[in-house]
Amino acid sequence: MDIHGICPLLQVFDMPTAIRFYRDVLGFGVHATSEPGDDCNWSWLKLNGAELMLNTAYEADHRPPAPDPPRVAAHDDTCLFFGCKDLDAAYQHLRAHGVNLKPPKVAPYGMNQLWFKDPDGYGLCFQHPVAKQGKDQPENDGIEAKTIA
Repeated sequence: MDIHGICPLLQVFDMPTAIRFYRDVLGFGVHATSEPGDDCNWSWLKLNGAELMLNTAYEADHRPPAPDPPRVAAHDDTCLFFGCKDLDAAYQHLRAHGVNLKPPKVAPYGMNQLWFKDPDGYGLCFQHPVAKQGKDQPENDGIEAKTIA
């Protein structure tokens, strides 16, 4: 098999809010949508080789006035991990955009990580391996730098 990449699909409550977060805060480009504009039912987003699809959780005429708490609570089981070498810059950028998060910290398994949630409560983690000392350090760890403008 010749498999290339992965593109998760997330069910979102409010598509315009989700697109604004992923596009305007995280920097994803909108590659395709089911209808023109942000108020669509499906979108395909791309950024530096990362891909993500968003789909409305409800048809417009069946959408409740507020997100369903049990449904949002179930999002705690989902987290997307993205490679990001400059976590300090990412942290400052996200804070400047009003994202609720704590500073990056190193996990026990050697990954420097920055955890936060998207508007639908899905976990997002920007991470990068902590630099190893000595000659066993790999030349290329497979995670490319991400620039946040």
